[in-house]
Amino acid sequence: MRYIRELHEGENITGVYFCKTKTVAKTKADKTYYSLVLQDKTGTIDAKVWNLSNGIEHFEALDYICIDAQVTSYNNQLQMNVSRIRKAREGEYVVSEYMPCSPYKTEEMFDAVQKLIADTKDPYLHALLSTFFLEDDAFAKDYKKHSAAKMVHHGFIGGLLHHSLFVAKTCEFLAKQYPVLNRDLLITAALLHDVGKLREISDFPENDYTDEGQLLGHIVIGAMWIGEKCDAIEGFPKKLKDELLHCIVAHHGELEFGSPKKPALIEALALAFADNMDAKIETFTELLQANPDTTEWLGFNKLLESNVRRTVLS
Repeated sequence: MRYIRELHEGENITGVYFCKTKTVAKTKADKTYYSLVLQDKTGTIDAKVWNLSNGIEHFEALDYICIDAQVTSYNNQLQMNVSRIRKAREGEYVVSEYMPCSPYKTEEMFDAVQKLIADTKDPYLHALLSTFFLEDDAFAKDYKKHSAAKMVHHGFIGGLLHHSLFVAKTCEFLAKQYPVLNRDLLITAALLHDVGKLREISDFPENDYTDEGQLLGHIVIGAMWIGEKCDAIEGFPKKLKDELLHCIVAHHGELEFGSPKKPALIEALALAFADNMDAKIETFTELLQANPDTTEWLGFNKLLESNVRRTVLS
């Protein structure tokens, strides 16, 4: 297949793409046309279907479609002028080719999570992590493939695992650097801090907020879920449960960033720093990846609160 990032003006292509959006519109001459956004794992492209002939079979947004099209340019942006469409058949596409994915291998990342769990000595925290990651195959399967966001950062297949592992590895370093930190509490909180996103955000291809996510948000969902798991472990200390849940509800660091509480424990503070750092570095990384050939300023980014550009090495 021809990836969107590889397309050039003037090409004629035939291939399967994911139809992210479909809008029925009218030209000034009152002629109906379709405006589409097509996607693969390298990005998206606008597409237009100007002639609704017999070659345009029925399809909807979120379908995988096989198209014939010419790559054109409009306002200095590549666009597709589509002449034929049919829904792709089973076996003609692999989902991972059409959705953004973590650049790291899933099983290698999950192996690293399991190593962090194996090194957790506190019996109650070890049991809690095992309940989630080692004893619940359905949970592990979802955790491995789920996105960590609808937009902003880690909004790709495997994003939740990727982000949580990187936060946990940063916390592991911090615990070695600062012995005052309770390593087991910090690592447990790091691996579980965004677990609520499994219920806040739907699976791909939708990758959108669920009703539960809209009403409660991942912090509240996660805290409730973790609390229930703690209560199911015989003898789990209430004080330890409260400290863990505090780390979860404070991991955004500031009230204005959505945390119900600001960090009151040193582990909660460390987690908030690690979470924020990974989110911002990934945001910056994704900006650079989206503009691979430019050393110009990329404009103001809301999360980074700065106008940014690539490092230029002499």
